[in-house]
Amino acid sequence: MNDQPIAISLKRFLLLEDCPAGWRGLDLYLFRHDALAFYVGQSHFAFGRVWEHLLGGFHGHSVVGRFVWCNWPVSMSFTIDLLSSWSAQFESLGHDLNAAERELIRRWSPCFNLSLNPQPSAVPGSYVPYNGRMRCSRSLARLAHQARRAVQAEDRARWIRELE
Repeated sequence: MNDQPIAISLKRFLLLEDCPAGWRGLDLYLFRHDALAFYVGQSHFAFGRVWEHLLGGFHGHSVVGRFVWCNWPVSMSFTIDLLSSWSAQFESLGHDLNAAERELIRRWSPCFNLSLNPQPSAVPGSYVPYNGRMRCSRSLARLAHQARRAVQAEDRARWIRELE
């Protein structure tokens, strides 16, 4: 089982059509932008649950998913972290999934986790609130196309920097 954490930008996550085999056992996830966490969750298939949030955001079924789309294209730079409750960092918790989620909520104080979070971080005013106007197409294909172009530009810029 892979217990190494994965950190991937939302723009790169959107380009994944299938879950990489090594990610299938990851059962915790985190939406964040740099050091500001928006949401921590658990699922026996975290990759799939992240997709449920994103797709549910179009219909208002997921606060964090809606927040992502309301903050497009800035949200392309958000990070999705996928972790395992079986990793060494949760050994002291007996690798208990619920305890690992609580620990991540305690550590990060995410904005949209209200349960188990005595002091959720405030959403900075620089972000559009989740109940604001969506700033993106409702076409996942169009969003993936925009994400692909952003990834290509990022990779090209990195390649140029390496040549210098």
